[in-house]
Amino acid sequence: MSVSSQLLIGMNRLFPLPVHPFNLANNGEMSYTEWQFQKGDQTIQFFLPFHSQEQMFRDKTVLDIGCGGGGKTCYYATYGPKKMIGIDIVPHYAEEGNAFAKEKGLADVVSFMTGDAARMIFEDNTFDTIIMNDAMEHVGEPEKTLEECFRVLKPGGHLYINFPPYYHPYGAHLSDAIGIPWVHALFSEQALIDAYKELVRDLPDGSDRISFRFDKRPDGSDTISYINRMTIKRFRRIQQGVTQPAVYQKEIPLRSQLQGLAQLPGFREFFVKMVVCVYQKR
Repeated sequence: MSVSSQLLIGMNRLFPLPVHPFNLANNGEMSYTEWQFQKGDQTIQFFLPFHSQEQMFRDKTVLDIGCGGGGKTCYYATYGPKKMIGIDIVPHYAEEGNAFAKEKGLADVVSFMTGDAARMIFEDNTFDTIIMNDAMEHVGEPEKTLEECFRVLKPGGHLYINFPPYYHPYGAHLSDAIGIPWVHALFSEQALIDAYKELVRDLPDGSDRISFRFDKRPDGSDTISYINRMTIKRFRRIQQGVTQPAVYQKEIPLRSQLQGLAQLPGFREFFVKMVVCVYQKR
């Protein structure tokens, strides 16, 4: 292990870990899917200044991209959609989501499937609402994913996007084991990977966490594959190629008292908690 990864592990002892569903599940407190369900209201709070939950979901055909275990999808379904589908590229999430929907008495409305959001099997103009909550920073082909969203979205329908930018304090998505804020701005990718592997090595689901977050490059070196490093700057550049109108946009600061820093060019990437955007298909 490198000196920098050892330093990272040493520093990590000084920082408490944020609450994370992986650790809640390990401790027997709550499953990941149940945690999603209980946090469902928080996942859509950023859109409420524009549309209410009823406007987003009531009597709508809805697609939830990057649904994870399906808990948030099932929460959305409590607002009376006509039909709701959750899609995620991780295979076991579909099984977990369908079981959870049945448990919550929502199986007649909600279903889950495994699929790539950049290559969806749905016909054109299928959905009234598409929601991408905390998904834009994960998709492998964001431009292609947006194209697909507008293809399967009905004219007049809305696409709701929110995501934490890469330089958010925990934008590396390693906070289940590393509690240092902005750690990915302080250490190399390899140091992050080595330290994370060491920190989760003896956990019951340690090997699952490692395979979930990391992959190999063609040259055999490790990379954090779970995220695409979506910054605000990159997202704004992608938006320039979108022909449909953005009808609502906002950048939410980490805290209200940091609003000024979140607007400064040199600090913006580090002090914005959430990028929010709503599109409407012409």
